[in-house]
Amino acid sequence: MNIYVGNLAYSVTDSDLRELFSTYGEISTVNLITDKFSGQSKGFGFVEMDDNSQADAAIKGLNDTDLKGRNIKVNQAKPRAERPSRGRRF
Repeated sequence: MNIYVGNLAYSVTDSDLRELFSTYGEISTVNLITDKFSGQSKGFGFVEMDDNSQADAAIKGLNDTDLKGRNIKVNQAKPRAERPSRGRRF
């Protein structure tokens, strides 16, 4: 299951998320979203867990808990919506 983690402090790292979620089970991937120009965190990321029951437990256990001074938001990630093409029309 892909899990959205939001309202993160800019100082949170991939390692911080991996450590936090690993208490609930095995983690496949951690992807902290960063600005492509500055490299600074955008304040959200995604954690992938293969076992859905462990992922559900992590969501219930971690949502609205404190991480580095901020109450994080944790829920199941929604599929990315189709975005319209940004190409020019002639």
